[in-house]
Amino acid sequence: MSSSDTSGMTATLHLARQLATDLADAAGEVIRPYFRTRLNVDRKADQTPVTVADREAERVMREMLSAQVPQHGVIGEEFGSDRPDAEWVWVLDPIDGTKAFISGQPTFGTLIALLHNGEPILGVIDQPVLHERWIGTAEGTTFNGESTAVRRQEMLSAATLYATDPAMFLGSDADAFGELSLRCGLTRYGLDCYAYGLLALGFVDLVVEAEMQLYDYAALVPIVEGAGGRISDWEGRPLRLLSEASSPRAAPTGGRVIAAGDSDLLELALGHLRGE
Repeated sequence: MSSSDTSGMTATLHLARQLATDLADAAGEVIRPYFRTRLNVDRKADQTPVTVADREAERVMREMLSAQVPQHGVIGEEFGSDRPDAEWVWVLDPIDGTKAFISGQPTFGTLIALLHNGEPILGVIDQPVLHERWIGTAEGTTFNGESTAVRRQEMLSAATLYATDPAMFLGSDADAFGELSLRCGLTRYGLDCYAYGLLALGFVDLVVEAEMQLYDYAALVPIVEGAGGRISDWEGRPLRLLSEASSPRAAPTGGRVIAAGDSDLLELALGHLRGE
């Protein structure tokens, strides 16, 4: 990449970071008044819950993107794709953890990612109730404006492992996760995207999940990697727009994601997930 290309990318990322911040602010303004209120909960075709807060938060973000960067593509959980083959594509999950949200738990988050030619280069986790925000790029990850980093833990026996729900692992995936869990020092469930934020802060060592879609993990990639960690599919391959995780072969084995604060720990965990 030439110096002019590099400077152009830097300028674009600076503007994109500000736009991502504005998107998170706007989504938070929508979401907060609905938290711990009696909402009607609808069921989507896959039986996952959705509320007016999910839909309105994504709608306001898409309207902002349409007004400010109409040439960019958008992929959102609630309203689908618009120009997903564009050079620059925003990926939105207005409430990652809707089950936590409707249960009154402040462990959900708004996920915002920017892809460049399919590669996640900017990611945001915003917890609007707790006013906590992670922003990740290749330059590093910040938490509420301060630099943050993963912790180094090379031993599975001392590692803290998280997964959102053990029910996401079926068949051989359940066996593989169970084997890994037995070897870890502590296994906990829940948190959705919040677990990856805690990994970036150095409080969690491993997060292993299945049934993930692009909007579930795109924002997590720059945050985990910017904090010095690693994130991949269960084969150790990078997570991109057209990666294995975003295009599940067939349930229940698709959408498999693993994140770790330590590279050696990730390799150990991958070995157990593969049955090696």
